[in-house]
Amino acid sequence: MSAVATAEGRGAVRVPVRRLTVLYDAQCALCAHVREWLVRQPQLVPLDLVAAGSQEARRRCPGLDHRATLDDVTVVGDGGQVYQGTAAWIVVLWALREHRPLAHKLSTPAGIRLAKGAVLAAAKWRGAQWGGTAYRRADGWAYRPDQGWIYSPPACDNGGCSSR
Repeated sequence: MSAVATAEGRGAVRVPVRRLTVLYDAQCALCAHVREWLVRQPQLVPLDLVAAGSQEARRRCPGLDHRATLDDVTVVGDGGQVYQGTAAWIVVLWALREHRPLAHKLSTPAGIRLAKGAVLAAAKWRGAQWGGTAYRRADGWAYRPDQGWIYSPPACDNGGCSSR
Protein backbone atom coordinates (compact mmCIF):
# COMPACT_ATOMS: atom_id res chain seq x y z
CA MET A 1 0.00 0.00 0.00
CA SER A 2 1.50 3.36 -0.98
CA ALA A 3 1.44 6.43 1.19
CA VAL A 4 -0.71 9.38 0.17
CA ALA A 5 1.39 12.51 -0.33
CA THR A 6 0.25 15.49 1.67
CA ALA A 7 0.43 19.05 0.35
CA GLU A 8 3.51 19.63 2.48
CA GLY A 9 5.09 16.41 1.18
CA ARG A 10 4.76 17.69 -2.38
CA GLY A 11 6.39 21.00 -1.45
CA ALA A 12 3.08 22.85 -1.72
CA VAL A 13 2.30 25.62 0.69
CA ARG A 14 -1.26 25.75 1.95
CA VAL A 15 -2.65 29.15 1.08
CA PRO A 16 -6.40 29.74 1.28
CA VAL A 17 -8.09 30.84 -1.93
CA ARG A 18 -10.45 33.73 -1.27
CA ARG A 19 -10.83 35.08 -4.82
CA LEU A 20 -10.07 33.83 -8.32
CA THR A 21 -9.32 35.76 -11.49
CA VAL A 22 -10.52 33.88 -14.58
CA LEU A 23 -8.79 34.97 -17.79
CA TYR A 24 -10.99 34.21 -20.79
CA ASP A 25 -10.80 34.99 -24.52
CA ALA A 26 -13.30 37.82 -24.99
CA GLN A 27 -13.25 37.31 -28.79
CA CYS A 28 -14.40 33.70 -28.50
CA ALA A 29 -18.17 33.21 -28.61
CA LEU A 30 -17.98 30.01 -26.51
CA CYS A 31 -15.77 31.73 -23.92
CA ALA A 32 -18.13 34.73 -23.75
CA HIS A 33 -21.09 32.36 -23.31
CA VAL A 34 -19.34 30.53 -20.46
CA ARG A 35 -18.43 33.90 -18.90
CA GLU A 36 -22.09 34.93 -18.89
CA TRP A 37 -23.05 31.57 -17.38
CA LEU A 38 -20.45 32.00 -14.63
CA VAL A 39 -21.76 35.46 -13.75
CA ARG A 40 -25.20 33.95 -13.06
CA GLN A 41 -23.91 31.13 -10.82
CA PRO A 42 -23.91 31.38 -7.00
CA GLN A 43 -20.23 31.60 -6.04
CA LEU A 44 -18.59 30.29 -2.88
CA VAL A 45 -15.34 31.93 -3.98
CA PRO A 46 -15.76 35.20 -5.91
CA LEU A 47 -14.72 35.06 -9.56
CA ASP A 48 -13.27 38.09 -11.33
CA LEU A 49 -13.77 37.51 -15.04
CA VAL A 50 -11.12 39.39 -17.01
CA ALA A 51 -10.42 39.37 -20.74
CA ALA A 52 -7.17 37.50 -21.40
CA GLY A 53 -4.43 39.67 -22.87
CA SER A 54 -6.16 42.89 -21.79
CA GLN A 55 -4.48 45.75 -19.93
CA GLU A 56 -6.46 44.71 -16.84
CA ALA A 57 -5.13 41.14 -17.11
CA ARG A 58 -1.56 42.45 -17.48
CA ARG A 59 -2.03 44.74 -14.47
CA ARG A 60 -3.45 41.98 -12.26
CA CYS A 61 -1.06 39.23 -13.37
CA PRO A 62 2.21 40.82 -14.50
CA GLY A 63 4.23 37.58 -14.39
CA LEU A 64 2.05 35.56 -16.80
CA ASP A 65 2.69 34.82 -20.46
CA HIS A 66 -0.38 36.71 -21.64
CA ARG A 67 -0.26 35.34 -25.19
CA ALA A 68 -0.53 31.82 -23.77
CA THR A 69 -3.60 32.81 -21.74
CA LEU A 70 -5.44 33.39 -25.04
CA ASP A 71 -4.84 29.75 -26.02
CA ASP A 72 -5.49 28.06 -22.70
CA VAL A 73 -7.93 29.13 -19.99
CA THR A 74 -5.98 30.42 -17.01
CA VAL A 75 -7.19 31.04 -13.46
CA VAL A 76 -5.13 32.92 -10.89
CA GLY A 77 -5.81 32.70 -7.17
CA ASP A 78 -5.40 35.66 -4.84
CA GLY A 79 -2.50 33.83 -3.16
CA GLY A 80 -0.57 33.58 -6.44
CA GLN A 81 -1.82 30.14 -7.46
CA VAL A 82 -1.96 29.62 -11.25
CA TYR A 83 -4.19 26.97 -12.84
CA GLN A 84 -4.33 26.28 -16.57
CA GLY A 85 -6.36 24.06 -18.86
CA THR A 86 -8.24 21.24 -17.16
CA ALA A 87 -7.10 22.27 -13.66
CA ALA A 88 -8.42 25.79 -14.30
CA TRP A 89 -11.88 24.49 -15.17
CA ILE A 90 -11.96 22.26 -12.12
CA VAL A 91 -10.99 25.18 -9.87
CA VAL A 92 -13.72 27.34 -11.42
CA LEU A 93 -16.30 24.62 -10.75
CA TRP A 94 -14.94 24.32 -7.19
CA ALA A 95 -15.67 28.04 -6.70
CA LEU A 96 -19.35 27.57 -7.61
CA ARG A 97 -21.83 26.57 -4.92
CA GLU A 98 -23.82 24.13 -7.01
CA HIS A 99 -20.81 22.60 -8.78
CA ARG A 100 -18.28 22.10 -5.97
CA PRO A 101 -19.25 18.40 -5.54
CA LEU A 102 -18.61 17.87 -9.27
CA ALA A 103 -15.22 19.58 -8.95
CA HIS A 104 -14.27 17.16 -6.19
CA LYS A 105 -15.26 14.21 -8.40
CA LEU A 106 -13.31 15.62 -11.35
CA SER A 107 -10.20 16.05 -9.23
CA THR A 108 -9.84 12.25 -8.83
CA PRO A 109 -7.63 10.29 -11.25
CA ALA A 110 -10.67 9.01 -13.18
CA GLY A 111 -12.36 12.41 -13.05
CA ILE A 112 -9.29 14.18 -14.43
CA ARG A 113 -9.47 12.02 -17.58
CA LEU A 114 -13.13 12.90 -18.02
CA ALA A 115 -12.51 16.61 -17.40
CA LYS A 116 -9.59 16.65 -19.83
CA GLY A 117 -11.77 15.09 -22.52
CA ALA A 118 -14.46 17.74 -21.95
CA VAL A 119 -11.89 20.55 -22.12
CA LEU A 120 -10.40 19.14 -25.33
CA ALA A 121 -13.87 18.86 -26.88
CA ALA A 122 -14.65 22.46 -25.94
CA ALA A 123 -11.33 23.59 -27.45
CA LYS A 124 -12.15 21.78 -30.70
CA TRP A 125 -15.58 23.36 -30.95
CA ARG A 126 -14.39 26.76 -29.76
CA GLY A 127 -13.95 28.44 -33.11
CA ALA A 128 -15.80 26.24 -35.59
CA GLN A 129 -19.05 25.39 -33.81
CA TRP A 130 -19.52 28.56 -31.80
CA GLY A 131 -18.57 31.06 -34.49
CA GLY A 132 -15.48 32.38 -32.74
CA THR A 133 -14.22 35.59 -34.29
CA ALA A 134 -10.58 34.54 -34.04
CA TYR A 135 -8.34 31.60 -33.32
CA ARG A 136 -4.94 32.63 -31.93
CA ARG A 137 -1.81 30.64 -31.28
CA ALA A 138 0.97 31.51 -28.83
CA ASP A 139 3.51 31.84 -31.67
CA GLY A 140 1.77 34.96 -32.99
CA TRP A 141 -0.38 33.48 -35.76
CA ALA A 142 -4.13 34.12 -35.71
CA TYR A 143 -6.97 33.03 -37.97
CA ARG A 144 -9.81 35.45 -38.53
CA PRO A 145 -12.68 34.22 -40.72
CA ASP A 146 -12.89 37.57 -42.53
CA GLN A 147 -9.12 37.96 -43.13
CA GLY A 148 -7.54 34.50 -43.02
CA TRP A 149 -4.23 33.88 -41.25
CA ILE A 150 -2.47 36.95 -39.83
CA TYR A 151 0.88 37.16 -38.04
CA SER A 152 1.46 39.47 -35.06
CA PRO A 153 4.87 39.02 -33.47
CA PRO A 154 4.67 37.94 -29.83
CA ALA A 155 4.84 40.78 -27.31
CA CYS A 156 8.00 41.29 -25.30
CA ASP A 157 6.23 41.41 -21.93
CA ASN A 158 8.88 39.48 -20.05
CA GLY A 159 11.98 40.51 -22.03
CA GLY A 160 11.82 37.24 -23.95
CA CYS A 161 12.15 38.79 -27.42
CA SER A 162 15.35 38.51 -29.39
CA SER A 163 17.23 41.68 -30.22
CA ARG A 164 17.72 40.77 -33.89
